[in-house]
Amino acid sequence: MSWWGTLIGGTLGFILGGPLGALLGGALGSFSGGARSFNAGTGADNGVEQAQMAFFAATFSVMGHVAKADGRVSREEIRLANRVMDQFGLNAAQRDAAQNLFNEGKERGFPLDDVVDQLRAECGRAVNLLRMFVEVQFQAALADGGIDVQERRVLQRVAARLGLSAADFDAIERMVRSGASAGSADAPSYEQACETLGISADASEEEAKRAYRRLMSRHHPDKLAAKGLPEEMMRAATERTRQIKAAWEAVKAARAA
Repeated sequence: MSWWGTLIGGTLGFILGGPLGALLGGALGSFSGGARSFNAGTGADNGVEQAQMAFFAATFSVMGHVAKADGRVSREEIRLANRVMDQFGLNAAQRDAAQNLFNEGKERGFPLDDVVDQLRAECGRAVNLLRMFVEVQFQAALADGGIDVQERRVLQRVAARLGLSAADFDAIERMVRSGASAGSADAPSYEQACETLGISADASEEEAKRAYRRLMSRHHPDKLAAKGLPEEMMRAATERTRQIKAAWEAVKAARAA
């Protein structure tokens, strides 16, 4: 059974505690006629499913909080959040839950630090999964073409609580921005390709190759899924690996010319 089936059916006898469990309980209240409270339990075999639930709940609630960072959520931001949900290919029930989580994140008093701290605890040592989380938040924040000061502060706060350095934060931003500017083009410019790979324009071939291999390892969909990336969000990892491959090919082609 998938993490979603486990979540709805409650077949494990436990789901998720803490603030993320409370958020999920509120988001899924419609499935049981009222809000549910989830109790944490133990079981190593269920660790990945629990991480998947935490990732899902944190993704959309934090996304709502980032959108509200400037004091209001515009229709455009709501539309863009829905576009992210479309990109993930959520089914109708998952989409309803994601929208509810997004709305919960907009509420005054949203426990951002507690939510992020629990996500970090649920993901354990899966640093690449936490990087992916920040990438998704950046992608959503950039969907309207820019990030304002308040949004940046929230994103920096999230990244720091997840244990990512300022250098990690800057690298993630460069990668997401370069991917957004390149769009779906098969052949990004040399400059865009270097930004995606996180290398300087005059980096050696060996440096470029190491950067490419490191990024491919970090974003490998199967590796991320094994650590707790929900299968519905695999599209984001797959698209990122496509961009990384395209960047590597663009660098090789430019240097061979």
